[in-house]
Amino acid sequence: MESIKFGTSGWRAIVAEDFTVRNIRIVCQGIAQFLRQQKLGQQGILIGYDARFLGEHFVKVAAEVMASHGIPCLICDRDTPTPAISYHVVSRKLSGAMNISASHNSAEWNGIKFTPAWGGPALPETTKAIELRILPLLHGEHIKWLPWERAVHDGMVRHFDPKPDYLKALESMVDRDRIRNGRIRVIFDPLYGTSRHYLDEFLRQAGAKMAVLHHWRDPYFGGFRPEPTDETLEDLKETVRREGAHLGLATDGNGGRFGIVDADGTYIQANYILAVLLDYLIRSRQWSGGVARSVATTHLIDAVAAHHGLTIHETPVGFKYIGELLAKGEVVFGGEESAGMSIRGHVPETDGILVGALIAEMVAFTGQTIQELLNDLFARVGTVYPTRQDLPMSEQLKTQVKQVLEHPPSELAGADVIHVNKLDGCKLILPDDSWYLIRMSGTESIVRCYGEAKTPERLTEIMNAGKELLHLPVR
Repeated sequence: MESIKFGTSGWRAIVAEDFTVRNIRIVCQGIAQFLRQQKLGQQGILIGYDARFLGEHFVKVAAEVMASHGIPCLICDRDTPTPAISYHVVSRKLSGAMNISASHNSAEWNGIKFTPAWGGPALPETTKAIELRILPLLHGEHIKWLPWERAVHDGMVRHFDPKPDYLKALESMVDRDRIRNGRIRVIFDPLYGTSRHYLDEFLRQAGAKMAVLHHWRDPYFGGFRPEPTDETLEDLKETVRREGAHLGLATDGNGGRFGIVDADGTYIQANYILAVLLDYLIRSRQWSGGVARSVATTHLIDAVAAHHGLTIHETPVGFKYIGELLAKGEVVFGGEESAGMSIRGHVPETDGILVGALIAEMVAFTGQTIQELLNDLFARVGTVYPTRQDLPMSEQLKTQVKQVLEHPPSELAGADVIHVNKLDGCKLILPDDSWYLIRMSGTESIVRCYGEAKTPERLTEIMNAGKELLHLPVR
């Protein structure tokens, strides 16, 4: 390999191609050197993993490198959700964490996500510093590690159970009495991932009647990407309908992202969940201050914030930017259309477990379905229809995207472009408050195209115009 690059959320690669034991050691040594340079090594590092193949083995490989650099290792006793890892970094004042995970990528992928001491995803200045230390290691600089048995003997590694303290922390974020009094029935699908026995245990103890699908570890994730989407949640939708449940909840492979199914089995996209939940939390917690969303996330959040007198912060895509604002106390809520969210006082990291618990509280307390709550929100702030299309990368498409980025159009879908936002990609704002965004994914070889309008018909026009802009066929 010529180089190892950290994307939107860590380094990811295909197992046995670029994700190898040698490259794991190289990345870990780069992180170890960074921590020592920052004089943080003695605080110790947490090492976790998700439900993928050989997670326990890769954790040992990582710990051997850290131990050889004098950095004590605290190791999760089983596959662990990312937000639980983040929680312990902050609560134990550790130097950071390494999570052996590829998030929602398919089973052949794995990766390493580094969480610095403040508890959120590493910012670009941190990952660039680590990449600079990795480069000479790729080209022959000595890589060192301490054999596992020696690291254990020397007291450099220790296992622990991260679940009890994390679930206890959730109790201060979620009103369990509201869940208990609502007597709701919930179906939960962890998609064979790390949230097994986390969200279901929390809600069951709060008094919800629970049933759980796919509650065992499967490194193949049932043959699907471990991403809670309309397509991957067919079993959950059908079970919610069949069992007459009030709600269906899902999380992705490492517990960071959420998926929500309404009482009639309808999947509700993340943009709407963020807006409805924000509205509920502002009213129930009497929030004031700022709200953060990424440039690709619905402006329905802006409308909710304005309705309640809160301000909006727009960030590039990647929860690290929102997490930084949460960690600094500059916002009370942050969310992304890719189904990542957290709130003030909790971890500055996406937490699908928290979101699921808060949605359960909201449905239990209001006695309404999510679609009823959404229609009520539309009546107060106006209708908004967002969407996203993912296009496989090709050289021709890459050329067209570059052309749009360098020379944005002055007109789209029969309207003048009144503003061009280049915070992340190219976002074209139109006079009727509709918009279109093109950007290259930071985690996969795809181009993401986002659009939003006040009617479905106008949204179709905008997305078709976006395809024409990229010289793609319109169907």
